[in-house]
Amino acid sequence: MSVSVIDAYLGAADKALALLEAPEVATAWERPSALAKMTVGGLAGHLAYQILSVSPALQVCVNSALQESPPQEAPIPLLEHYARAAWIDAPLDGEVNLGIRAKGEGIASQGASWLAELARASFVEQRTRLTECSGEEAVFMPQTGWALRLDDFLVTRMLELAVHMDDLAVSVGLAVQELPGDVFDPVLVLLARLAARRHGQAALLRALTRVERAPTAINAI
Repeated sequence: MSVSVIDAYLGAADKALALLEAPEVATAWERPSALAKMTVGGLAGHLAYQILSVSPALQVCVNSALQESPPQEAPIPLLEHYARAAWIDAPLDGEVNLGIRAKGEGIASQGASWLAELARASFVEQRTRLTECSGEEAVFMPQTGWALRLDDFLVTRMLELAVHMDDLAVSVGLAVQELPGDVFDPVLVLLARLAARRHGQAALLRALTRVERAPTAINAI
């Protein structure tokens, strides 16, 4: 029996927290990370943000339960969210990426222990509050100007968590911890769909099954 998106998100967040709490991350805090122009601390801040950003979104579940939800913008499809995303293909020193790096460094500015404790506290609260959610609630994202279904919003967080757990583990010399299959599946499906949209179905099929005809790139984002 497959797990719900909510349970899958909680599984991914739990793995990310274990990495954020690793002593190797604190030791390397000021060093360059595997990502260009980002310190290990800044990368940890960006990873933690994927968990922290879920907490304000959960107010929609409370409002829905109390039947106090204000009129919401209709959520857009998940793939449309990525079609509109300003950060995809943005230059490294473009405004969007400068903002992402600055935010990560800002979140991390009070140190590794503080950040891990903040993320852990948010996660503990989310485990309770997510029981009030169906996954169908519309979550408006001020940073983008549009809304997603809560389940789709959580899948975007899971993709970020999976990608940046790999980045952070590599940055500090730790083995990358694999996610359970039920947790990784939504990320895999999303990445495959994004790769097929970017490169075409044939390119994706050949990359996975025909090494002699595989394209040189099959990146999803």
